[in-house]
Amino acid sequence: MREKLSIAAARRVALAAQGFAEPRPDGPPTRRHLNKVLARLGLFQIDSVSVIVRAHYMPLFSRLGPYPQSLLEDNAWSKRRVLFEYWAHEASLLPLEAWPLWQWRMRRAERHENIYGRLAEFGRERRDLIADIHRRIESEGGLAASDIEGDKGQGGWWGWSDTKHALEWLFWAGQITASTRRPSFERVYDLPQRVIPQAIRDLPVPDEAEAHRELTRIASRALGVATASDLRDYFRLPAEGYKDRIAELVEEGSLLPVSVEGWSQQAWLSPDARFPRKIEARALLAPFDPLVWERSRAERLFDFRYRIEIYTPAEKRAFGYYVLPFLLGERVVARVDLKADRAASVLRVQSAHSEPHAPAETAEQLLAELRLMADWLGLEKIEIAGAGDLAPALSRAAAG
Repeated sequence: MREKLSIAAARRVALAAQGFAEPRPDGPPTRRHLNKVLARLGLFQIDSVSVIVRAHYMPLFSRLGPYPQSLLEDNAWSKRRVLFEYWAHEASLLPLEAWPLWQWRMRRAERHENIYGRLAEFGRERRDLIADIHRRIESEGGLAASDIEGDKGQGGWWGWSDTKHALEWLFWAGQITASTRRPSFERVYDLPQRVIPQAIRDLPVPDEAEAHRELTRIASRALGVATASDLRDYFRLPAEGYKDRIAELVEEGSLLPVSVEGWSQQAWLSPDARFPRKIEARALLAPFDPLVWERSRAERLFDFRYRIEIYTPAEKRAFGYYVLPFLLGERVVARVDLKADRAASVLRVQSAHSEPHAPAETAEQLLAELRLMADWLGLEKIEIAGAGDLAPALSRAAAG
């Protein structure tokens, strides 16, 4: 067993665990490819921001290259689904077979625990409304907040109406689930027994401690090598008792202790970890890709400090509004602020910045990936602004 990893080896382990050690498919990606990525990652984080494309579409593109977005949609929000929606890392698409692993969180939510504080307060105070809306879905079938009489979609906490609060409380508690999404991305809710297959609902439900152990095993396989805080963050598991879960997994051999060069915390290696000698990846990463979503881990692995600046005032942004890291080989070598201007059919590169260790071919490789993305999104042109130290080289590559 390896007891110490260099930071370069740790990077390769992490990239292999995330699927970046394998070439993209030669032909059009299929459900088999989606299932393989999902088995590695364990989830796709959902985000409604659509500056380029909604973030849950990106992890498949980063690993598989261009694929029909209907491949994800059909498997998430149709009768052929292999995914369901629930709160994991954040709002996420999860494999159907993981439904039993989240019953502990649903039961906690019913007790107004492990749920956003204001929503828990609403659940205690408005049981009457929650029960009424549940009965209405039970009798009428799938409903969105906008379908329910009197819902204005505004007011209340976070700009939510009381109806939206009630629906979200029921969703957290597992009493309703997402049956589909409308073109506006509005969630349509229905009863689990009309959405989740009977065979899935009949699976044994583990107790809370075992559910946390299994979710940690999944996180460990997805990360390859990680600290305890990295593992707990992957599915946002409770801190209480988590040291015991780690100890139990170490005892059974599901986590292997290692030290990683430059890391001050104890690291844990997955028994399934792979140790490729070289990684030749090329990918643009969404801000919510599991390779980089835990920012301190991205900094420890790649020496890459990354923050999303959507909510930062424009004059205070260091790199741009919606910035994607660019992975080349085994390192994150650049970042680009992108916008899909669909009306003009243009992928706009609003800024491009290189990292200190970026190789000479960064601009050419980044341009190739941008062209791949533009084609995937159905955009005819790429336009590069002059912001950022990498922009001139990117413009020269495009002109050439």
